[in-house]
Amino acid sequence: MQEATFLLRPVRDPPYVLRIEECLPPAVAGCFAASRLRRHDDGAVTMTGSHAVVVGGGIGGLSAALALHRRGWRVTVLERAPELREIGAGLTLMANAMRGLDALGLGPAVRRSGHSETPGGIRTSTGRWLSRVDGEAMTRLLGTTALGIHRATLHRLLREALPTTALHTGTEVIDVVTGPADAEVRYHRDGTPDAVRADLVVGADGVHSVVRTRRWRQSPPPAYAGSTAWRAAIEWPEPVPSAITWGRGSEFGMVPLGDGRVYWFGAVNAPPGGHTADELETCRKLFGTWHDPIPALLAATAPEAVLRNDILHLAAPLPSYVRGRVVLLGDAAHAMTPNLGQGAGQAIEDAVVLGAVCAAGADESLPTALAAYDAQRRPRSQAIARAAFRTGRYGQQLRNPLAVAARNTLIRLTPARTAVRAMARYADWQPPAAA
Repeated sequence: MQEATFLLRPVRDPPYVLRIEECLPPAVAGCFAASRLRRHDDGAVTMTGSHAVVVGGGIGGLSAALALHRRGWRVTVLERAPELREIGAGLTLMANAMRGLDALGLGPAVRRSGHSETPGGIRTSTGRWLSRVDGEAMTRLLGTTALGIHRATLHRLLREALPTTALHTGTEVIDVVTGPADAEVRYHRDGTPDAVRADLVVGADGVHSVVRTRRWRQSPPPAYAGSTAWRAAIEWPEPVPSAITWGRGSEFGMVPLGDGRVYWFGAVNAPPGGHTADELETCRKLFGTWHDPIPALLAATAPEAVLRNDILHLAAPLPSYVRGRVVLLGDAAHAMTPNLGQGAGQAIEDAVVLGAVCAAGADESLPTALAAYDAQRRPRSQAIARAAFRTGRYGQQLRNPLAVAARNTLIRLTPARTAVRAMARYADWQPPAAA
């Protein structure tokens, strides 16, 4: 919808978004059902299209904002941090995530910025291969390759695809109120309370989602999955495989990022809340005697580059991702353990589907569109979350020596083609035809 400007005399103080449907004859009001008038300081009023507020400026939130923006929605992203940036290290974008980014128009840029997955697999701490993954076979099966990329790089590409006026930092959301026709987000900015109304509110504010807490009051809080993890992205000029190494109740993984860097991560069974003065030294004690190049990767890591986080997930699946004009996506909806490498991919899928079903804007069909989003996304994302948790239980978290030996033998005896197909089923997803 093109913008139209009207010169009207100001009639009231902020908020500046005025409804005019009730002031128009019925035959005309329908044309404005999904529109708003925004009054400027000079008294001019601009008619804009449907408006969505996205709470959270991470990968899922920016993906949702971009998906809606490409469908003609006016989007506002509210991020609590003082600046929009993605902290963390690297991630793997499986074929489903890459298809989602293709649908958002970012596939080519992401491929130029990341590193196509190299052959890899699973090893023991001595370096013995339990299973090898043929990257080319996976690509042939799924039609596109997986990719390693730094989180900050993907975040920047998403951010640059949005209007700068859509991004608002330093806004701490404290409540969301929804009605039959719109919703209101209440927040603090620079210590001052404020609010914004929108046709749609997207809760993309992570595992500790305020939106989920306020609108899904019966939902239990995130649960500790039983493991703590360290991660870092470092300069590393030599090629490494995309591989995971399992010990007893522990694992270490590495992913090339394509810009002269490697992302590594380690995880162990541990009580929650633990921290040490030197997390890198802790990693050296845990993994420093494992096979090459793990000791060398740790030796090349600066202590300040290491991040440590307990692994949390939503152990109790939500009964719906939709409440009125409020929807959840990404970790806010289905926070999962990282054992399938699908956290970011599922958030991107959420965003693409949300944009597709909301293509008609905030008209009378929006409730039906949001129900379609819930029906398409909740079963798949929750099934993958369950599978990720199970994978962690028999993978990284397995400690009993007899159970470990039996698992390793079973993996070694599994044909490579069967292993590839088992992995591929989680990445086998196509965006909606309208995307």
